[in-house]
Amino acid sequence: MFIKIAQLFLSLTILVTLHEFGHFWFAKKFKCRVDKFYLFFDFLFPFATVLNFPLFKKKIGDTEYGIGWFPFGGYVQIAGMVDEQMDKSIIDAPVQPWELRSKPAWQRLLVMMGGIIMNLIVGVLIFWMVLFAWGKDTQPITNLPYGLMVDSVAYNMGLRNGDFITGLDGKIVKSINRIPIEIIMNGVNTIDGVHANGQKFSIPVDNDDRSIILKRLKKSDFISPRFIPKVKYVDSTSFAANANIKVDDRMIAVNGVPVKFFDEFKKQVIKNKGGEAALTILRGSDTVKTNCKVSEQGIMGFVPTSVDEFKVQKQRFGIVEAFAQGFKDGVEMIVMQAKQFVVIFTVKDAHQQVAGFYTMVQSMSPVWDWQHFWMFTAFLSLALAFMNFLPIPMLDGGYIMFILWEMITGKKVSDKVIYYANNVGLFIVLALMLYANTDWLRL
Repeated sequence: MFIKIAQLFLSLTILVTLHEFGHFWFAKKFKCRVDKFYLFFDFLFPFATVLNFPLFKKKIGDTEYGIGWFPFGGYVQIAGMVDEQMDKSIIDAPVQPWELRSKPAWQRLLVMMGGIIMNLIVGVLIFWMVLFAWGKDTQPITNLPYGLMVDSVAYNMGLRNGDFITGLDGKIVKSINRIPIEIIMNGVNTIDGVHANGQKFSIPVDNDDRSIILKRLKKSDFISPRFIPKVKYVDSTSFAANANIKVDDRMIAVNGVPVKFFDEFKKQVIKNKGGEAALTILRGSDTVKTNCKVSEQGIMGFVPTSVDEFKVQKQRFGIVEAFAQGFKDGVEMIVMQAKQFVVIFTVKDAHQQVAGFYTMVQSMSPVWDWQHFWMFTAFLSLALAFMNFLPIPMLDGGYIMFILWEMITGKKVSDKVIYYANNVGLFIVLALMLYANTDWLRL
């Protein structure tokens, strides 16, 4: 867990620093005075006057650079801007030439867009570098020798273990990983394929199905490659260890019922949850029998892997091709963020899947994996760009909304209106964050 938390902390630290640098760079470019540039807050956010002290600070020119004690976000304090510190004195103070509010609308717009622009650039650049360094792995659906393994949601919809999915709304499916995403985000209406017995099927999908799939994705994969299992890892404190189950063991029967695939093994084990199951194991060329207790969750305490190596399609990219693909992936990620936002309001109970820090920690690799780290950081950078663009006062998008109104109507929104709108926006942002970070209660 520590490694997961450390990876998320480093990722957020990098992105927050670069986001704030985007605002800082444009502010300096247009000769605005920047009073502070802080990683984390040097006060108890959102209470600007409570516990004001930094862990480190150094003043260079007009700007105080520092690290705050409250490890949440960061900020740049630009003169003449109503910001996180909610300084009301700015409302009645005369405008000074070094202040942001004295600058033309287009300059103020770029200052407020600076963080979003930086997040967009960083996201695409990371995708570019990751693709160039590691390439791209996909699991083609045509390379699954035993078809698919389905969870209870997929089963209730009509899919079966051993099925092959050939198309979604008549379009060919290339990668297994894309199937639930396409169903949820792109409103797929039919799943086409072939059952293990050769019978073709066409299964309808509605919004209730999408809601259930989305709700279950944190606990189950909906579909995954069907495989013949062997033991990859045994928890030394588990029932499996006490039953003398060893790495590379193959389970061939449970309570005398032959099992070949992992889904068949799971089905028999779950029948004995909270009890004990008699296992027949193939260990090398020997057959071994043992009894193993099963937890109330239907778990014995070992991690399975496939006997067969699935053919993974690996793409390698030159420096130019990697940039083109990275840009394409970045654009697709932004589009997916927009679609996900729509899904929250159009798919039943989708709001319950809004994730916070707990879910982000769980999505990190349990070992330090640089490829996974940078891919997650690229995704998070683009997600932050999208979220900050939302027209909610207190976010960058709120300031952008006011400036665009001024540019369209020719009427500048007063600092007083912005101040009170930010108070409302702060309440909205804090409420959203509080809800998002109760994700561990909604599992």
